[in-house]
Amino acid sequence: MLLVYWTLIFNIIAFTLYGLDKSFAKKGRRRISEKALIFWAVIGGSIGAFLGMQIFRHKTKKPKFKIVPVFLVIHLVLYGFCLYQNYYLTVSEYDVDLGLDEDITIVQISDLHNQFFGFDQKYLLDRIKAQDPDIIVITGDIVDMTHTNYSIAEDFVEGAVKIAPVYYVTGNHEEYLKGDKLNSFMDRMKELGVIFLDDDKRDMGEYVLAGIADRSLKYFDSYEYFDDTKPVILLAHEPQYWTVYLGHGADLVLTGHYHGGQIILPGVGGLVSPEFEFLPKLYEGMHDMDGMTLILSRGLGNSVLPVRINNYPEIVTVHVS
Repeated sequence: MLLVYWTLIFNIIAFTLYGLDKSFAKKGRRRISEKALIFWAVIGGSIGAFLGMQIFRHKTKKPKFKIVPVFLVIHLVLYGFCLYQNYYLTVSEYDVDLGLDEDITIVQISDLHNQFFGFDQKYLLDRIKAQDPDIIVITGDIVDMTHTNYSIAEDFVEGAVKIAPVYYVTGNHEEYLKGDKLNSFMDRMKELGVIFLDDDKRDMGEYVLAGIADRSLKYFDSYEYFDDTKPVILLAHEPQYWTVYLGHGADLVLTGHYHGGQIILPGVGGLVSPEFEFLPKLYEGMHDMDGMTLILSRGLGNSVLPVRINNYPEIVTVHVS
């Protein structure tokens, strides 16, 4: 949604400026400079600028403004490309052997960041349902502090709990959003049946499902080191704390946070982490970390940076045996 918001803002500003300048011209008032009008068209407001030119019959005969329809075509191509990159859902499947007698299928959803995938999140939920999960896990940042929309996140949760049991741990954006609105949203999630695993664990029979809240990652001491009685599947938001997870005896860890490096360079990897580490070693996929398996989801949405490139939104499906 962030890309859509930015596109709307730029084009509304451009359209308004063209309308104002036409009005100022009629009234003999001080005009908006032609450089400013062209600037807003070039940086992303070409649709609004072109509409302003046609609706207000403004600058249509000025030669230098012929650049506006040129950038309109360029921007439409770029918008189409970026929207496809940001909304084409992929499913990444992994097989992990933990020695279970009965296989389970886990669907991991991470970093939704209020991303919109159809009315009531139908497009996303249909893809999850097709995976036939035994459980669904949410590894943080279901909402976003920069463009917070609790209703989009709630639509997703309402649909997800109808597919399979849902388990959840918070990410850094939930931590940023602390307050009454977030608390009301969390209460609503619990009413819908979501099981919170912030610094908590559940005995699932053949395995233990545990979670760590994002606020606890640096100083985690909520429960003791796991023994080898049962395999441990751990949910956490940030992958860079993998030594903490390993030190507590986790066998399989599901994380997100890195957004696939935002831009994936072919043959090189993810460009930048949320901590502004360039070309991070961890940005997606399954990794062996000294015997512990870590799965890092590219996630679904965006926060500050509105565009993914070569980095499609990802549903992670883990087949555990």
